[in-house]
Amino acid sequence: MEPFALPIETMRARRGIKWRRYGDGVLPAFIADMDFAVADPVQRAIRRVVDQQDYGYAHREGEDRVESAFADRMRARYGWEVSPEQTLLITDLLQGIAAAIVAFSQPGDGVVVQTPIYPPFLTAIDGTGRRRVVNPLVDSGERLVLDAEGLRQVIDDRTRIILLCNPHNPSGRAFDLKELAAVGSLAVERDLVIVSDEIHCDLVYPGARHIPTGSLSEEVAARTVTLNSATKGFNIAGLRCAVMHFGSDELRRRFGEAVPERLLGGVNAIGIDATIAAWREGQPWLDGVMERLRANRDRLAAWVAGAVPEIHFYPPEATYLAWLDCRQLDLPAASPHEFFLEEAGVALGLGSDFGPGGETSVRLNFATSAPILEVVLERMARAISGLRLGKDTHLPVS
Repeated sequence: MEPFALPIETMRARRGIKWRRYGDGVLPAFIADMDFAVADPVQRAIRRVVDQQDYGYAHREGEDRVESAFADRMRARYGWEVSPEQTLLITDLLQGIAAAIVAFSQPGDGVVVQTPIYPPFLTAIDGTGRRRVVNPLVDSGERLVLDAEGLRQVIDDRTRIILLCNPHNPSGRAFDLKELAAVGSLAVERDLVIVSDEIHCDLVYPGARHIPTGSLSEEVAARTVTLNSATKGFNIAGLRCAVMHFGSDELRRRFGEAVPERLLGGVNAIGIDATIAAWREGQPWLDGVMERLRANRDRLAAWVAGAVPEIHFYPPEATYLAWLDCRQLDLPAASPHEFFLEEAGVALGLGSDFGPGGETSVRLNFATSAPILEVVLERMARAISGLRLGKDTHLPVS
């Protein structure tokens, strides 16, 4: 087992949502946490704060600022020049998404989403009194693609924002230049703000690449708010640290006028130092993690093709998430989520949470050790085999 892959006993002893929500009899593969130890530089940064009992108000300057680490990483990894001065430190992306919706639209205005989509996109729109403008991804026969023509058709005179998730959750797409350029061109043409969640940008597999939306052109950048964080790539979601980058002074001004600074709160010192350590020193660890994730992704693809070809699945180009369409299984339960929870003892993401059309699907998080993944797949296969044979599919919960 790789040094960062943790055994099941360690995971069950933790107090996070993933391993506590369903109890010891269930293997969790729903929420987007990885079952891995964090990078040594991150752990050292956290330990330093603890050892020094440095729990006062955080103050970081120059290269010790998250904003500077973000700018340096974007330049080094993606050739994208961003300004630390146009970067705002926030607690998490969900805060940034909701704040951006409030800042750049009014109640009743339309906000575009590409479904299936990360559920908080939908709840952020609903919770702020805005209107969902749904532009579903299209199945090309090779992957799910962004429907540029469909996007043009659904935008109306009261549409103000395009919410973009790239890399995309749950499909795992890393949108290509043609797809992103179509979004950018339409945003310029229709005077829309793009709010681009790029939190999975570090989790891209060979053969694909991440293109920051704000890097497309000056015109597109001027209307793009980019949200990012080290939390997904480096497995520190509970430390609550993220950034919003504004592609122009005008966007930053509009945001500041609409959202008072104190409403955003402040990030804690541990989250700050862990994020900086991850972005500046954590890449060797991430390279090793990506090898495990790629092997897990390929194992999952082989399992679907060999054991359950009825499941419709495109191997993700990025992220550690798999979107499994189970409609051809003809399950007796109300949803695939319910079936696999009750009959296999495996907790997956509920497809209906990801928007209309997701009711027959589940999201599977494969960011775990190879042995745990094998048990997850074995349980699911046995449940499906029992369904085919008309047998009792309840499994022991060991």
